[in-house]
Amino acid sequence: MVGMACVLVTEKIAEAGLAILRQAGHQVEVQLDLDELGLLTALAGAQALIVRSATQVTPQVLAAGQDLVVVGRAGVGLDNVDVEAATKQGVLVANAPYANSVSAAEHTMALLLAVARNVPQAHRDLVDGKWNRARWTGVELSGKTLGVIGLGRIGRLVADRAKAFGMHVVAHDPYLEAIPPWVTLLPLQELVGQADFLTLHLARTPETMGLINAELLTNAKPNLRVVNVARGGIIDEDDLAAAIVSGQIAGAALDVFATEPTTESPLFGLPGVVVTPHLGASTAEAQDKAGTDIAEQVVLALAGQPVPFAVNKK
Repeated sequence: MVGMACVLVTEKIAEAGLAILRQAGHQVEVQLDLDELGLLTALAGAQALIVRSATQVTPQVLAAGQDLVVVGRAGVGLDNVDVEAATKQGVLVANAPYANSVSAAEHTMALLLAVARNVPQAHRDLVDGKWNRARWTGVELSGKTLGVIGLGRIGRLVADRAKAFGMHVVAHDPYLEAIPPWVTLLPLQELVGQADFLTLHLARTPETMGLINAELLTNAKPNLRVVNVARGGIIDEDDLAAAIVSGQIAGAALDVFATEPTTESPLFGLPGVVVTPHLGASTAEAQDKAGTDIAEQVVLALAGQPVPFAVNKK
């Protein structure tokens, strides 16, 4: 248990979250846009560190935080936090797994509709003075099969919404036992072969890296459109681009990329592709909830109480 602690916040979180920390009696130091040396220096004396996705919490960073009790990730993904190194150092790591779920599911639906109806391409044409109704004829979601890879919190929210659009939902999730009665579980290759749309809701792990690749896409129908609002790297972008260029599949909508931030990808500029710059969690509601959720977890950790969203054991 720590009394008044110093909490270093290196990325913008909701003011309501900062207020929770201060109300618990902690000193909050908000230092944004730190370079690596600045981060190492700022960690001296800090008992807690709160980050989003940009701050890289490496073994070197953790070593600089000799007094750290807890690292809080205001969001769900932990790609930027070395959890194993934190565990070895006796530092608790917690995230905010529920904060972004609705926003990510809604953005998935937005991209499904955008890639089905060529919304950004048609918008760009019209703004450029071209009235191309025939060129941008799309397809309906109703009656189509949506393949959901990863039927966790976000995958289920997407499946619910897809059902409301009249889609048939099939899923692949080797860790799942109970499923909604209207969802059919399938092996991965069979799912890809049946799907008209494919959406990914997986963590980025060594096992999932490059999961969607040229070999898997040989099972696909030529009208398949792939959507990814999960994590970059799960799709081999070169393989996906080649499949679209060759007409093997119809298109894709991606919010995440193997390297971020990026302004270059073999997928950029292809007519059947819609892209956004990692906006899945970018809503006012999700940002607020991520900040308040992680602040509550950090307060519990500093008080020596059980932390529901802890991802490791000290």
